[in-house]
Amino acid sequence: MEELLNLLTDGRSRTIEMLANELGTTNEDILRKIDFLEQSKIIRRVATSYSKKCSGCSHGGNCNSQACAACMPKGGFKNMGVMWEVIK
Repeated sequence: MEELLNLLTDGRSRTIEMLANELGTTNEDILRKIDFLEQSKIIRRVATSYSKKCSGCSHGGNCNSQACAACMPKGGFKNMGVMWEVIK
């Protein structure tokens, strides 16, 4: 469990498949452990998506439009894994 916790909190996003591969286990085992850590309030999932409307977007305005290109990372989030943080 400690190895998984270290991977989840190292600042890199990973898919469940990547975590399983790095730890030499199955996707189901990783999901079970993550569920336990979340239910125990040890970790929480970090939001990695933008809302439908921009608010105070990074290019300096309140554009109130669909997530504008200036706010989105190049290529969007389509290939990004999930990230978790330790709850303090």
